[in-house]
Amino acid sequence: MKGFRARSRVAVLIIIAAWIGLAALYGLLKPIPNGCTMTYMYPTYIPISTPANVSSAKYGLFLYHEGWKKIDFKEHLQKLSGVPVLFIPGNGGSYKQVRSLAAESDRAYQGGPLERMFYKEASLNPEQGGGNMDVNGLSSPNQYTRMLDWFAVDLEEEHSAMDGRIIEEHTEYVVYAIHRILDQYKESHDARSKEGGETTGNLPRSVIIVGHSMGGFVARAAIVHPHLRKSAVETVLTLSSPHQSPPVALQPSLGQYFEHVNEEWRKGYEVHTTNAGLRVSEPPLSHVVVVSISGGIRDYQVRSKLESLDGLVPPTHGFMVVSSSMKNVWLSMEHQAILWCNQLVVQVSHTFLSLVDSKTGQPYLSPQKRLSVFTSMLHSGISESFKWMRHSQSSKISNRVMNENDKDVAGSKAEILSPCPRYVHWSDDGLDRDLYIQTTTVTVLAMDGRRRWLDLEKLGSNGKSHFMFVTNLAPCSGVRLHLWPEKGKTSEIPPSKGVLEVTTKMVNIPAGPAPRQIEPGGQTEQAPPSAVILLCPDDMHGFRYLTISVAPRPSVSGRPPPAASMGVGQFFNPEEGKQELSAWSLLRSAYFQEEFLLKEDHPLALNLSFSISLGLLPVTLSLSTLGCGIKKSALPDEGTSDSDHSKLCKLRCFPPVAFAWDMTSGLHIIPNLHSETLVVDSAPALWDSTQGSDRTTVLLLVDPHCSYKITAAVSVTASASRFLLLYCSQIFGFSIAVVYFALMRQARSWELDLPLPSLLEAVESNLRMPSSFLLLAVVPILFSLVVSLLTSQMFPPLACFVVVSLICYSLANGIVILLILISEFILYVAAILHVFIKIRWQAVDENYSFPFFRQFLRLFTNFFSFMALRIFRGNTTLVTALVASALVCFVHPALGLLILLLSHTLNCHTAFCSVLAASFRSHARRKELFDTKINGNDVSEPMKYRSNSGLSPLLPLEENSPQSPNSAKSFGDTQLEIFNHWHGLLMLHLLAALMFVPSLLAWLQRIGMGESSPWFLDSALCIGVIFHGLCVSNPGFNSLSFAFSSIWGQEVGLSFIYLFAGYYSYLVGLALAPYKAFYAMAVIGAISLVLRIIERRSRERGEAYFISRKHFHRH
Repeated sequence: MKGFRARSRVAVLIIIAAWIGLAALYGLLKPIPNGCTMTYMYPTYIPISTPANVSSAKYGLFLYHEGWKKIDFKEHLQKLSGVPVLFIPGNGGSYKQVRSLAAESDRAYQGGPLERMFYKEASLNPEQGGGNMDVNGLSSPNQYTRMLDWFAVDLEEEHSAMDGRIIEEHTEYVVYAIHRILDQYKESHDARSKEGGETTGNLPRSVIIVGHSMGGFVARAAIVHPHLRKSAVETVLTLSSPHQSPPVALQPSLGQYFEHVNEEWRKGYEVHTTNAGLRVSEPPLSHVVVVSISGGIRDYQVRSKLESLDGLVPPTHGFMVVSSSMKNVWLSMEHQAILWCNQLVVQVSHTFLSLVDSKTGQPYLSPQKRLSVFTSMLHSGISESFKWMRHSQSSKISNRVMNENDKDVAGSKAEILSPCPRYVHWSDDGLDRDLYIQTTTVTVLAMDGRRRWLDLEKLGSNGKSHFMFVTNLAPCSGVRLHLWPEKGKTSEIPPSKGVLEVTTKMVNIPAGPAPRQIEPGGQTEQAPPSAVILLCPDDMHGFRYLTISVAPRPSVSGRPPPAASMGVGQFFNPEEGKQELSAWSLLRSAYFQEEFLLKEDHPLALNLSFSISLGLLPVTLSLSTLGCGIKKSALPDEGTSDSDHSKLCKLRCFPPVAFAWDMTSGLHIIPNLHSETLVVDSAPALWDSTQGSDRTTVLLLVDPHCSYKITAAVSVTASASRFLLLYCSQIFGFSIAVVYFALMRQARSWELDLPLPSLLEAVESNLRMPSSFLLLAVVPILFSLVVSLLTSQMFPPLACFVVVSLICYSLANGIVILLILISEFILYVAAILHVFIKIRWQAVDENYSFPFFRQFLRLFTNFFSFMALRIFRGNTTLVTALVASALVCFVHPALGLLILLLSHTLNCHTAFCSVLAASFRSHARRKELFDTKINGNDVSEPMKYRSNSGLSPLLPLEENSPQSPNSAKSFGDTQLEIFNHWHGLLMLHLLAALMFVPSLLAWLQRIGMGESSPWFLDSALCIGVIFHGLCVSNPGFNSLSFAFSSIWGQEVGLSFIYLFAGYYSYLVGLALAPYKAFYAMAVIGAISLVLRIIERRSRERGEAYFISRKHFHRH
């Protein structure tokens, strides 16, 4: 590689790739507390007997029992009468991981439902079928009807995420386990009936499935399995499970199995109708409800994009929710922590118990009712999009009085709010000394038993038409809000113009740690808010007053009540609180922090809009208090420091809260925000990304009494780790495309009768601007946009998509260059050692005599003189093909590819040794010629070279002479070209072998456990790769320049095939399916085999079917 610019390009790419890799590694390994509480249990696992005729006898099925007392297993099985739930572990998971969910379910059943809070609950929207659903019988139960019986399958902790065959076997056993569970209930019922025991209750008709990680996908694969009984599974809950594609999308059979299962699910919800529009039959999966729970941003193994059910399950039958936005959870958690995080486990346990119909003792038969329970128990009352701040007419509050049992008989689409229940103690007579608020901001500092009146016409003027109230008081029991058409008492206002209570419109938000009280009655820091209510102009239309009624609280020991209660409300204009951070300011903030100030009396809700998604560029946001209406001059001398002033302001201002909305992962809430890295688990700049996914909206709730300095800076390490997590599959696909483009450059040079460049030179030349880079990096992106247009797929955010794709392509070039340099260094060191040892051994052998060693060599030579061994030595290509193909078909594809790599490495080593030997010989000749001239000898005669240099065995006979008349190029240059060719194949097939490394690790774990043969798809594709590596084995055979067609009068050679293969690999990389690049390798292998057969037959007939290379060295 020559030239300063070329070396600079390579050096820059290497530095960028290494820097991003190290920064990402630091960001991923950096410990971050998750805030989860550990779950404890007393587990007992009862084995379920397996019939002898079950093919997967190595797996097992267990029933969980909670308790420390020893029990009789047979007797316990006879008492089975609960609701069956089957747990499926994930990749490398154990059946014992069921213990947290099962133990908390038992406690939840014994303790009863959660204490009811009167916050707004989530409900089905019209898209989910909420408008047509019968809600009878869905009220919260006072006690649970039936307990849960937790089963778990023992899958031997196999790594199902790495091999498609393992997933298929797991699916087959899960189908058997479902049938075995239902049969066990029938056996237990019959046994109790035979012994005269209690047999009340219906037998379960279906099994609820809970799958963790790959277990969630196995659950969906089992549902569409042809051997599963009809309606045997109707409810599925997955925890951190990939649904769209494998987390490691490298093995072709694994990716193909995912596509097959997902296609069956898409067909399962399709409605088939006649020409008259009548429904032929119910869809096969119309009874199945699926809910996917994502661990969120801290789950590094499975991203929320993969856990989404979009395109697989319609909104009427399932949804995805992120744990950070789950009701009563509000935490993001690691991949394994989602199984034991007590906050999540408790909520899931109560959700399952709430699914049971009190009349039948089994889960609701209606999928809409089950989905409604999941929605109300898992979703928070806050909208999953920023539309919560953009009130629409469809959610307009009904302007009439509602009692507890009232129904909207008119069928209005208006939002009907129920008042607080009558059993919650509250008396209007206790509200004395009404306060009349004259300012746009209202503050509650204690439970003082007062009612605050706000005039909507007066305070809501001047564009401040929205009202927001944040508080830590519980709705109904601590605070109530009413809208009044006129001032007066409730009893004095006619029902037609009734008072509307909007208390239950308050939504619950996670509250940070409560401030500690130093002594009873003493003053503390302002408590964090736990609820927020937003009233838009449509909500307040037709009303004149808004009242905020605070319940009274008795004094403690004669002192005033402690300042542990807070509430701040404000009329505001949403447009005044907008702040946008442009893309340039975000990039600049990585080195220089962005700062902006909030003065006192600022809007309570501050809308921050980030032009680049926080899922791509996480931002560290810091809020520091500058003032709170107290001048430092009014403080004593010892209180004038900034720290004391900040402490004093904390007594007055509530801790800020941040809401981050993302189109992929939904809502993220960060309480007690003082300095926090804001990051969302989004998926921007992908081929299937939607418009708006490249932006993130953050809503800050900050106390208007205080002034703040807000600083924003991009976190470099978090950005690097997010980049690799999001685009690792894309980068791998691009790396294969980079190698294909380099092979295309080599093949084209051969076709044009130019020197064959090294792989590094080929990669560097493809990076040259503008023609090469635009042709190979930009054209595939434009083609992907054309495909989106033709398939009516939504366009991704264009600028972000193009920039990120080019960065991934550049990073792929850097990674390939690193692999090239590392492999060249290893081959160079091996060749140097080989040549050095060979030279020294020849010198020693000529100067010293070793009779015993010579006799051993003679015997060794005689052994290799046998006919069979001579045939093998003369047909190394055939032997390599047979051995590699046998391993690929009957053992594991990775082992067959390893044989191919060893063959490539040996050929590279042989060629490199010849290059070094020729170089050393040339250097020795020049040195001897120089010495001869110095001594004054005649050099006109051919020189007699010594044969004891040790280089002769490494060189052909004609190279031992000073001239080679039959050669247009030196032997060393020819061998260097052969090395460059083999090195290119080595890099391509090294990437192919790496794609099977995860599967090989899973296969090694199963040795001795009855492992099955590889999938036909994997074997067929790998055989195609072997054909490519062995048929295009030497440029001397001229296979690279075979002209098989003509386009516009130009010969089309193998370089065009490599170009198209590179484009295809680029596109599958954009689609996050790098395993499909194997298809291109197999096709090239098939073409190479056909070319070799044609070339062999043409040679036998004496025809010149291939283009001859003029300057190729003949020997």
